[in-house]
Amino acid sequence: MSLRVAVVGSGPAGSSTAEVLAKAGIETYLFERKLDNAKPCGGAIPLCMVSEFELPPDIIDRQVRKMKMISPSNREVDINLVNQDEYIGMCRREVLDGYLRNRAAKLGANLINATVNKLDIPTDKTQPYTIHYIDHSEGAAKGVAKTLKVDLIVGADGANSRIAKEIDAGDYNYAIAFQERIRLPQEMMGYYEDLAEMYVGDDVSTDFYAWVFPKYDHVAVGTGTMQVHKASIKQLQAGIRARAAKKLVGGKIIKVEAHPIPEHPRPRRVVGRVALVGDAAGYVTKSSGEGIYFAAKSGRMCAETIVEISNGGTRIPTEAELKLYLKRWDKKYGLTYKVLDILQRVFYRSDATREAFVEMCDDLDVQRLTFDSYLYKTVVPANPITQMKITAKTIGSLIRGNALAP
Repeated sequence: MSLRVAVVGSGPAGSSTAEVLAKAGIETYLFERKLDNAKPCGGAIPLCMVSEFELPPDIIDRQVRKMKMISPSNREVDINLVNQDEYIGMCRREVLDGYLRNRAAKLGANLINATVNKLDIPTDKTQPYTIHYIDHSEGAAKGVAKTLKVDLIVGADGANSRIAKEIDAGDYNYAIAFQERIRLPQEMMGYYEDLAEMYVGDDVSTDFYAWVFPKYDHVAVGTGTMQVHKASIKQLQAGIRARAAKKLVGGKIIKVEAHPIPEHPRPRRVVGRVALVGDAAGYVTKSSGEGIYFAAKSGRMCAETIVEISNGGTRIPTEAELKLYLKRWDKKYGLTYKVLDILQRVFYRSDATREAFVEMCDDLDVQRLTFDSYLYKTVVPANPITQMKITAKTIGSLIRGNALAP
């Protein structure tokens, strides 16, 4: 037999899944509702993703080597990358996603421009799943209703995943990312040539941070928050606009975007022969809110597991076999998510703790450790003396900011 796999959603998670499957010669169908989709997102990617996923230079709008952390009292801490070969990549999601999707299609994935709206789930462990979808590729105003039978499904369709709902994967709490793309006059854009800014404070986000990230010909100015009421989000966005006002003079809004961000993994990420990856699975980190690399990586790890357990697509895997992907994922990244969850609870809970956090970022040892873990996704343990110094400085910063009070 020949395994047939449907991947629903063609963001970094879905396209990375489809690419690995197609390369292995597995019959792969990649569904995407909006081929020009531009997900609202800061668009920062770590250096390791550029090499690991073989991204060409023109995918990266800006190579950021300088970060400004700005506290509630507007204390600014500069965090600069010393090594000229290192940078944080800034990209537009429509460019990155389009590249990864097209690469998967060139390698043999069958790209279908369609909205998936229902699954028929088989009662037998070997019977196929039936996907009901509306095909938009034939130009009809309302699309054409079609079905497809497959042996295995990967849900990569984001925070509002239809696949997750169909398999009753359970809910999760979510935050909202809201941003405005602002085109600045050329003389103002020069300030953000290789610089990104992160702002913290109750005025810009009660539980996260706000940002000004440079892109090709504009800056992305936004905030993340669990305060999902429209009025609250507008108020927080006004806060970041006010804090960054002098640097945004003459700017023109060219796009306004908002999107939910999962706050933790779903209760069930593999059900039957259906697996979830990326935002659909809930793989966004606390504290940093990073999701692009982890989405692509989860898709790749899931697909590699499918290729392995299906013997290159010659047999249908079981639910238990498919859960090997989860074991591998949790073993590799489980601790990372726990540590960042703790950091968010400690440092984002009040303006006093945020002041302490920004003060701590002024330390070179902290900066090096933070950048190593972000750029390369491998937390290099500091030597014991450095670790003791960092711990002492953390406690000292919290005490000075009266941040240890309950």
